[in-house]
Amino acid sequence: MLKHLPIVLCIVFVVVAKPPYQNQIPNGDKVPHPCNPELIWNAVGHNDANIGGSQNLNPFGKDFQEASHTWTQDLCHKDSDNDGFTNGQELGDPQCTWRVGTVPVWTPTGHPGIYESIYPCSRVYIG
Repeated sequence: MLKHLPIVLCIVFVVVAKPPYQNQIPNGDKVPHPCNPELIWNAVGHNDANIGGSQNLNPFGKDFQEASHTWTQDLCHKDSDNDGFTNGQELGDPQCTWRVGTVPVWTPTGHPGIYESIYPCSRVYIG
């Protein structure tokens, strides 16, 4: 049992590390996976749906980092993935009125860091 403790602690750390950032953006825990909307993209600012890391940031992640990990008016109005929809529209805050600790009025409609229509779904696991 003790020989597995370091692995368990690492897993707990990884799981605990994501929610603080998810809570800093509207619907951060509900962003749909572009290849399968029934799945959630847990690491919204990263290229991998479930794994973070500073070398793995998508365009939204870079913009979020630039905004000091804060949901700002500028970040909300920006179109990080250049798909024609603002980050606010995609995250369910089209009017950019959401504040940390409140419940977003709308559900997310897309992913702010991934241009869905050109995302290579055939190359990812969508199970």
